[in-house]
Amino acid sequence: MAGAVIVHHHARYKTYPGEVTGFVFFACLIASVGGCIFGYDIGLTAGLTSTESFLILFFPDIYRQQKEQVIKNQYCKFDSQELSLFGSSLFLSAAAASLFASPMARSFGRKWTLFSAATAYILGAFLGGVSTTFPVLLTGRILLGVGVGLCIHASPLYISEMAPAQHRGMLNILFQFMITVGILSASLTNYWTGKFIGGWGWRVGLAFAAVPGSVIALGSLAIPDTPASLLLRGESEAARLTLQQIRGIGIDEVKQEFDDLVAAAEESKAVTKPWRELLFGGKYKPQLTFALAIPFFQQLTGINVIMFYAPVLFKTMGFRQDASIVSSVITGLVNVFSTFVATMTADKVGRRALFLQGGTQMIISQILVGTFIGLQFGLSGTGAISEQYAMCIVLFVCVYVAGFAWSWGPMGWLIPSEVYPLAVRSQAQSITVAVNMVFTAFIGQIFLTLLCHLRFGLFYFFGAWVLLMTLFIAVLLPETKCVPLEEVAHVWRKHWFWREFMVDTSADARGAEMRKRIALEMS
Repeated sequence: MAGAVIVHHHARYKTYPGEVTGFVFFACLIASVGGCIFGYDIGLTAGLTSTESFLILFFPDIYRQQKEQVIKNQYCKFDSQELSLFGSSLFLSAAAASLFASPMARSFGRKWTLFSAATAYILGAFLGGVSTTFPVLLTGRILLGVGVGLCIHASPLYISEMAPAQHRGMLNILFQFMITVGILSASLTNYWTGKFIGGWGWRVGLAFAAVPGSVIALGSLAIPDTPASLLLRGESEAARLTLQQIRGIGIDEVKQEFDDLVAAAEESKAVTKPWRELLFGGKYKPQLTFALAIPFFQQLTGINVIMFYAPVLFKTMGFRQDASIVSSVITGLVNVFSTFVATMTADKVGRRALFLQGGTQMIISQILVGTFIGLQFGLSGTGAISEQYAMCIVLFVCVYVAGFAWSWGPMGWLIPSEVYPLAVRSQAQSITVAVNMVFTAFIGQIFLTLLCHLRFGLFYFFGAWVLLMTLFIAVLLPETKCVPLEEVAHVWRKHWFWREFMVDTSADARGAEMRKRIALEMS
């Protein structure tokens, strides 16, 4: 059965037979749990850094300063570089691990990379739960970071390579959906364990991280590797059988997609030094630009600041301890349900539409949140927040979170995973993850200092960045919805700006000729 043709932006791209089978959904769901461990750590750390018993044990000086100092400036209550560095340590270890994830994923496959990530993560959760000294706590956190770095490298790649092109957006956004589920689960865990008598509830929260880790570890044993990854390792027959299984159709019906995957794998094998080719070869300038820009911009939306420090942020604005955690639970719920909107619409309205709509919503929300805080506290940071103002701030924070959850949240992981050719896909994903983690750590490290110095202007600062990145998307991002991974290169060649940078190498020519020959044989 010959592949159908879809018309998109006045260009013709192939699509292949096969829908979302129960098996491919299960496989993608297991891989997407990698997002859950990332989100859980973001949400859990937010609770830990405002839990008194945790601070007394590991950061007694900070706790004593908080109790002894009477600071009327609402912007500078919780400014501690040591506490910020603790939060950032996970992301720095994740960035380092992501660089090793590329050769691991290429040599051993996406599946076993996920298994290795889960193993490191479970060990880190165990050490965190039983830790009584800071070195043990930090070791556990570094292992958690290794698990996160490997997982968020392999998970989006696995899902994009397993999913049918016409449903790739929906399935890939499961990863971001699981991030939001992880954040919400951590917020609920913080609220629940915060009521434990004796102050040991934080240990339960840290140990619970082993639950999603175990799901990935056991689940990865039950799912196959992707056909593209199998072909890269020379397992062509296994790749063909896997492709038949995940598409739910016969051998003749998968022939066109399989032949295109073989052609892409042969092109990939011809690239003996993918890192040099990606960074210095000049052939992948558009993809490299987005490998760097998307994660960089994603962190400058300010979302991790709000989710990571939600309890601290709301406490700074005058909320009581319980109320601050409840507020973070509310934003977590908004995050989950709004990401579900992106899951249902990404393959219908397209990536660009979600980016542009969500970006506009985030800009307006940031300006309003900054204005409300500025009107209440001014430049001096003195005063108490009223209940009406508190509700307005929470409302517009939720509007902001919703905008992020159906734009830069899911699209920030989807776009990088689908725009790279197979030859450099793993390497480019390592760059994306490393940049994301480094800037997550950087923003987390400087946020409290920025809040203390920029005051309510910090929200205008992030709003200005969101405006810049929205313009970047509007001008430079081509639409990739429903385009097979092996055809995405043609999208760049047809873009008004990027076509000037696309290099047609001999490998491209061989691949194009092979695809042309296959098409003639099947016509």
